[in-house]
Amino acid sequence: MRKYLFTLFLISIFSFYTSSTYAQQIEENTTKITGQILSNDSIPQEMIPIFLKEIKKGTLTNNDGFYSFDNIQPGKYTLRIQILDAVEKDTVLTVQPGENLVFNYRLTKENIALLQEVRVLSRNNKFSRKESPYVARMPLKYLENPQVYNSVSKELITEQMAMDLGSVAKNIPGAGIPMIANQGRVTFRSRGFDTEPNARNGVAGAAFSFLDNCNLERLEAIKGPSATLFGSNIASSYGGVYNRVTKKPYNGKGGEVSYTGGSWNFNRMTIDYNSPINADKTALFRLNAATTFEKSFQDNGFTNSLAIAPSFFYQLSDKLSLTIDMEFGQAKGTSVVRFNPSVKTPKNESILDMQFPYRKTFLGDDVPYTTQMMNIFAQANYKISSTWTSQTIVSRTRSTINGYITALAGQPGDTTIKVNVIAGNTNFMATNLQQNFIGDFLIGRFRNRVVLGLDYYNNSNSFDRTTVNSANVNFINPPSTFRFTKFQIDSLTTKGTPRKESNADNTYAAYVSDVFNITDRLLVMGSLRINRFQSAGTYNILTGQTTGGLSNNGLTVGPYGQTALSHKEGIVYEVVKNRVSLFANYMNAFFSASGVDKNGNQFVPEHGNQFEYGVKADIWEHKLVGTASIYNINIKDVLRPDPEDYNYNIQDGTERSKGFELDITANPINGLNIVAGYAYNNLLMTKSDSLTQGLRPSASGPSKTFNFWGSYHFTSGPLSGFGFGFGCNTGNTSFQTNTRVQTTNGLELVRVSLPSYVICDATIYYEQPKFRIGLKVDNLTSEKAWSVRLTPQPPARFLGSIALKF
Repeated sequence: MRKYLFTLFLISIFSFYTSSTYAQQIEENTTKITGQILSNDSIPQEMIPIFLKEIKKGTLTNNDGFYSFDNIQPGKYTLRIQILDAVEKDTVLTVQPGENLVFNYRLTKENIALLQEVRVLSRNNKFSRKESPYVARMPLKYLENPQVYNSVSKELITEQMAMDLGSVAKNIPGAGIPMIANQGRVTFRSRGFDTEPNARNGVAGAAFSFLDNCNLERLEAIKGPSATLFGSNIASSYGGVYNRVTKKPYNGKGGEVSYTGGSWNFNRMTIDYNSPINADKTALFRLNAATTFEKSFQDNGFTNSLAIAPSFFYQLSDKLSLTIDMEFGQAKGTSVVRFNPSVKTPKNESILDMQFPYRKTFLGDDVPYTTQMMNIFAQANYKISSTWTSQTIVSRTRSTINGYITALAGQPGDTTIKVNVIAGNTNFMATNLQQNFIGDFLIGRFRNRVVLGLDYYNNSNSFDRTTVNSANVNFINPPSTFRFTKFQIDSLTTKGTPRKESNADNTYAAYVSDVFNITDRLLVMGSLRINRFQSAGTYNILTGQTTGGLSNNGLTVGPYGQTALSHKEGIVYEVVKNRVSLFANYMNAFFSASGVDKNGNQFVPEHGNQFEYGVKADIWEHKLVGTASIYNINIKDVLRPDPEDYNYNIQDGTERSKGFELDITANPINGLNIVAGYAYNNLLMTKSDSLTQGLRPSASGPSKTFNFWGSYHFTSGPLSGFGFGFGCNTGNTSFQTNTRVQTTNGLELVRVSLPSYVICDATIYYEQPKFRIGLKVDNLTSEKAWSVRLTPQPPARFLGSIALKF
């Protein structure tokens, strides 16, 4: 860790030295061209490229929309305001000797520079940040987009002192209590389906380990089957996509250092440093980093992590810009408790009735894992013409896991468990290449916004690990000395079940999406993707065989490939221009299915289709922003056991997910902000085998969830800067297990339920331009709650933080 911190120190010193040197050079000549760029509704626009053509000199606007050219000689200059998805604006200026010339400009186009993620800073409703270049991959406003998406802004993340992705996702309707898997990997619910935050800046960026919040600008939940633009790889599910938008460099020098401490020896320190690194301020650098240590609230367990996330932006010319980001993280810790009750005997009980210990792990701190993650992301934007832009993206991710992965497996009798441990090494590697061409042009009088894309995704994994188990133990009255130790685990590895294998697959895709304006209020969207999935199969190092493909004997052997089509249609009508819109969509997703049935018929990709309609609003000068929608998702071609021969599968299973979602952010009076959401989901197996027919699938989360956060901060007077907030998340009864088992009495229900919950948080803070102090209590009432993997959630946790800004 000292090595990494020393490297950060050298980078900071270098940035400070270079920026100070350039500042001294600038002061030597006071002849300037300055100005401010505003939107058509007078909102300052940051990161707008400004160029003087004759001398090939460029700069970028800062957070307040201001730009400056220093040390300019007298003469005539053409000042070009270059926006990626708009016609450039050229203005001839004459600089007189000794004159400081001011040129301000108000943009006349509403959809501006979304590809460079120009952040439109709303003067009202600070928690509403709906505009996004990633959801539709084209310049499309929130009210124009027929797809539903939620966004959690950095302002809300800061106010809530959200230390992890699970705390951030509390503000997304239907996300539920996050499922924490091995190495801090987190999974949420979206319309009843498991959905992981594996999209990063709109591109697949799978990370099979913890993801730190230190570089998180906002979290976007893109709802519904989204394979047309995001593919069917690990980035998306039938419920949608969770997209992490990371912090980008900006034209200015500043930063923040913060410390947070709290219950169970929680200690976290973060740094956010930004600076231009050349005189023209066209090359920008930003560094985010964090280190965290925390003990578990249970009898054993800890995490200790380090995250470093540098980001570099360079406006190479008036047409070309380059962004390079990196995320590096490493951690050491113990797995969270995961309890899998036995499903061999009939039961219908709550985890509360089972008397499973809330604060016991049955393991010690000597059974940890270590993990390392690195994501690299590069994006080049090139303005081909006033109507077309090229976007080239390269993303590469790697996660490595070493050590011990643990779970508690229930045994027949309902009060007995054994500790299950996976020991060894696991590696995950993914590469994503994308080439997009984005157009905004007229055909006659009709506006078209188009994205044409090519997508290549490679995924390769390797496993070298062994599974071992402890002896059975009664979890209600365990021996006082029972603890499955590292010594015991290591001594059993020669008798354990080994897994030594590697697998890889490639996906090749092409897609097109067009938004066609019939009128300035009525638009339609049409999108299509063709996808070729090619699996190399799974190579077993122990046997030398490759499995995972097709055969005629019920087994899956060898490589295989499948081709699928995905589509997306939508319509939007703005009832009140730029204020209220009605929308409907019909979207599709697919997932490859390998194998053949008993007659040798090859399985086809599984498909899910969604129909949704609703209303979006952005009214009262952005003081009330929200979405309400009703959806119905039907999934077909699901594999299920052949009732005539359980050695084979058949492909006629169906599922249905339907529901209602509401998402609101409001600023009714100055200083008062409200975020609220409600989600109802009814997910059922409509055609499956007799064990699950007509049941809600296990681990689908609560069918009803509600989230609320309200805060007030004083904007003037002696209490200016002081604020406080309070919020709750609720969910009704859900299921960890929901199936049937065959008994002598026929089929009987096996159900383990999770109780309903109400978890409330509160915060109080005081913020000034140079510092911020905050206090937070998570789970005020110490409500007992569990994730869908029966992981107990922490009781009341107290946090205190201080941040210094510069």
